[in-house]
Amino acid sequence: MKNRQSKIKRHTLETRISIRLDLDGRGKSKIHTGIPFFDHMLTLFAKHATVDLQLHCDGDLPVDAHHTVEDCGIALGQAVALALGDKRGIRRYGHGFDPRNPFTGEAYVPMDECLARCVVDFSGRPFLVWRGLNQYAQKKISESEKTQDTSSAFRFGLAREFFQGFTNEARCNLHLELLYGDEPHHIVESLFKAFARAVDAARRHDPRIAGQLPSTKGKL
Repeated sequence: MKNRQSKIKRHTLETRISIRLDLDGRGKSKIHTGIPFFDHMLTLFAKHATVDLQLHCDGDLPVDAHHTVEDCGIALGQAVALALGDKRGIRRYGHGFDPRNPFTGEAYVPMDECLARCVVDFSGRPFLVWRGLNQYAQKKISESEKTQDTSSAFRFGLAREFFQGFTNEARCNLHLELLYGDEPHHIVESLFKAFARAVDAARRHDPRIAGQLPSTKGKL
């Protein structure tokens, strides 16, 4: 099996990011973005996607957390795309936890009172669907925001910026939906976990199509 690892360095006037990714890892991670809640989300992504991820970002946090979160999504998408290579033999679609139809490409993840769904297709065509979530856009999540510590602030709407950046660079269809929920922290965490489980399924090799491209077009 081809080694599916990648290294990315992305430096701009707003952020400096380095990533090491192993798609066939064991869920180990070493994360530093300067935003504790975001570090937590990326750590649980690695754990539940069963990938090894090292990510370090120095961003312009005194300005806002926006650039750091968005650019980490961009860089992680680039790392995933590079590690997937030509995508031969992968399942392509993320699938998971609905016992009624385990082949629909859906990963459902509960987090206390909320339930999130994620569907991913490494199709080569970037498209993000963000459904049932806009009403939470300005909600605050980071506990440290109570002390107005802008260096670690995380608004709910930043999650969308991360997933949009990832979608654009990984060139995938990514559908994220909140079925129900109340607590913003739980909702974002369930989204990241559902995203992780869908990616975990989609990046796996299917022995039935070893060496084949999972597309009738002949290219992804």
